[in-house]
Amino acid sequence: MTDSTRQADVIVVGAGPAGSATAYWLAHAGLDVLLLEKAVFPRDKICGDGLTPRAVRALIAMGVDIDGDGWSRNRGLRIYGGGHRVELDWPELASFPDFGLVRSRMDLDQLLAEHAEKAGARLHQGCNVTAPVLDERTHRIIGVTAKYQGEEVEFRAPLVVAADGNSTRLSLAMGLQRREDRPMGVAVRRYYDSPRHTDDYMEAWLELWDGQRLLPGYGWVFPLADGTCNVGLGLLNTSKSFQNVDYRAMLKGWTSSMPAEWEFDEDHARGPARGAALPMGFNRQPHYTRGMLLVGDAGGMINPFNGEGIDYALESGRLAADIMVQARSRRTPAQRERTLYEYPRILKDEHGGYFTLARVFVQAIGDPRVMKFLTSHGLPHPTLMRFTLKLLANLTDPHGGDAMDRLINAMQKVAPAA
Repeated sequence: MTDSTRQADVIVVGAGPAGSATAYWLAHAGLDVLLLEKAVFPRDKICGDGLTPRAVRALIAMGVDIDGDGWSRNRGLRIYGGGHRVELDWPELASFPDFGLVRSRMDLDQLLAEHAEKAGARLHQGCNVTAPVLDERTHRIIGVTAKYQGEEVEFRAPLVVAADGNSTRLSLAMGLQRREDRPMGVAVRRYYDSPRHTDDYMEAWLELWDGQRLLPGYGWVFPLADGTCNVGLGLLNTSKSFQNVDYRAMLKGWTSSMPAEWEFDEDHARGPARGAALPMGFNRQPHYTRGMLLVGDAGGMINPFNGEGIDYALESGRLAADIMVQARSRRTPAQRERTLYEYPRILKDEHGGYFTLARVFVQAIGDPRVMKFLTSHGLPHPTLMRFTLKLLANLTDPHGGDAMDRLINAMQKVAPAA
């Protein structure tokens, strides 16, 4: 590699949805961007694979073709709990489409990385970033070192984006520790060949039992276009029982209780159950420091209400790119720095109050009595459940919405930023 190929306007570390979205929008704006991914596509990620209308909106904005093969479209969410079964269509809003999608991360992440590459980003796969390169005088990040094609390589750029997921070794190397006062989750999922892959609703099961213990979280069944279903469960650490749960055994016990005709059994399983941590509610901050911006899971941007992270990954990538484009146009280092510090402020304005509401909610459902009361008494009321769907999926019109939208928006505004 020549020195010129190791230089860029921006380096993005990690080609998941957050990193690829950042790289796409930067390249779209004409910047020279290096997108460094430690794995080689196709590669898997632990996820429910579900995309609510919020994530769909972000994909449409990027110009991603969502009508081709590989996409499973759904019309809403089917919820089970407290002996009740409720089907809720996605709300009809001016700000969001009225459908969701499901696509495996094995496909989705490669598609988004290639989409960024087509826009002009330089994608390097099998490029394992090992450390930041710091300016000796200012201690700003000015590049990264990486193991690439069998050698130690140094890449340089005045701005670096940490999009390296929950583990975010780059953030840790820059001294950014995880906040212990933010909720964490665990997700475990498995794929099954199943006749239920044709379902046009995603499913959420609100009661997760571990023996006699009711745990905070939910199970899901999401249909995919390849003839499989993604079946999994997500649990929050707000329960005292969190540390003592065998998640894979719990998933196996839950699927074994399903109707036999759904075929969620060993004979129809595709591979083992796999799990991952879910960093929630801005659990790593600040989102900008010394030339580095955090996007997606690296910045703890998973929604504590529902465990969804792809939408906030895509949105933070676009916002970070916009801020960096604006900063480059400023004439002095001080002006550029002032612009970059707008990124964490805007993030908090956009989602801080909402994530605070979510933290209060997940703390409350850590008490099994609260969870039992909500599932037993909330599900029979359709209006309340439509409100709950809008709240949990963060789907409201900011202007001119209905009474539910106005109430949710007002709640977010009065809640302190996360």
